[in-house]
Amino acid sequence: MVGIIGYGVYIPRYRIKTESIAEVWGEDGEKLAHGLGVFEKSVPGPDEDVATISVEAARNAVKYARIDAKRIGAIYVGSESHPYAVKPTGTIVAEAIECTANLTASDFEFACKAGTAAIQANMGLVKSQMIDLGLAIGADTAQGRPGDALEYSAAAGGAAYIIGEENSIATIEATASFTTDTPDFWRREGEDFPSHGARFTGEPAYFRHVGEGAKLLFKQTGTTVDDFDYFIFHTPNGKFPVSMGKQLGVPSEKLEDSLVVRQIGNTYSGSAMIGLARVLDIADPGSRVFMVSYGSGAGSDAFSIRVEDEIENHRGEVPTVDDFISRKKYVSYAIYAKYRRKIKALG
Repeated sequence: MVGIIGYGVYIPRYRIKTESIAEVWGEDGEKLAHGLGVFEKSVPGPDEDVATISVEAARNAVKYARIDAKRIGAIYVGSESHPYAVKPTGTIVAEAIECTANLTASDFEFACKAGTAAIQANMGLVKSQMIDLGLAIGADTAQGRPGDALEYSAAAGGAAYIIGEENSIATIEATASFTTDTPDFWRREGEDFPSHGARFTGEPAYFRHVGEGAKLLFKQTGTTVDDFDYFIFHTPNGKFPVSMGKQLGVPSEKLEDSLVVRQIGNTYSGSAMIGLARVLDIADPGSRVFMVSYGSGAGSDAFSIRVEDEIENHRGEVPTVDDFISRKKYVSYAIYAKYRRKIKALG
């Protein structure tokens, strides 16, 4: 069966506390900071973007898997903040990891689930034997308009997964997707910051799609909540995944290990994939993992994953999610605004 051969993450070092953002925007900001369940978030440095984040995550994935990168036949990078409007990020990654030129590469976009869509595409290519190994990346340097609710959670980071059939550290048992035209979040060409439907992004968007995606996978696999040891839902903030878990009857202890959003914010396309990496960092062989990503616009990708014995042979090869979380340096709102180019006069 198709599975995960290796994985790697990258989270920028810089952090800003949400209370530091709230101090700038006054009482309304303080309410947002306390209500979202995000205490601090990652901030990309002035020389970091989706390309650099993807490269670092990909290098960690290759090292973890102990493979020759030339075996990779497809590289798909999912993001909504690619550094170029016309110039693929995937080719930069391929060059950096010294992958062969005999490959297919493309950039994916579907809000925060572009990375999991890339996993599914690679699964199909591997299963059909069109390629030996595929590389799927979800990474973002998320944008948030100053003072908007998004500014308290929009963060930076990414995860890379190598998909193949041999020596898997985790088998992907099944996947299912649920998709509709629900315009809860969007950014037009040329605009600096996205717009969102405020409360509309909750029930008809996030909760409907994550819930329906989960139900499809439960039905497809003939399983229930009791059959899984860990759950991962897309984390736009610290509240939504917890509420989703309650709706599906997921015990809080099965969800807790994936909630890195509290320490690093919402990494968009990297969100569910970093949550999965956090679980794989600690899960015992034989554990079963249930993951549902979400992308505005709107859709969800659900996965049933079984951790294999092979995972024990790879631990310690690369930094874990917790390693990246603990490696941090706090910045002020002024430095954050400078790094994120929110001060337009600076160019």
